[in-house]
Amino acid sequence: MNALTVGTRAIELDKDGFLVDLSDWSNDVASALAAAEDIELTAEHWEVLELLRSFYAEFQLSPATRPLIKYTALKLGPEKGNSLHLNRLFKGTPAKLAAKLAGLPKPTNCL
Repeated sequence: MNALTVGTRAIELDKDGFLVDLSDWSNDVASALAAAEDIELTAEHWEVLELLRSFYAEFQLSPATRPLIKYTALKLGPEKGNSLHLNRLFKGTPAKLAAKLAGLPKPTNCL
């Protein structure tokens, strides 16, 4: 079992680096997870992470890439809901990496 230290807390991660307990998520945890991926979260990242958390709250699942793109386009507009934008923000693996940073389970169809 891996762990991420955030302040004085040790946050448990699974073998792929996703949170074991989704309730451990916070903005600080997201920032620490992003730092481990060599990403500095910008307002554009946070917008997608909040959107993902809303998606999860509504559907109880982490979206794969296509549904993520469609949902982002629906909620934030086509200039943000496209694969180029999301791939740029999340290093070419938007569904998997964004879900990890948002504190959600790994999308089921991601390797």
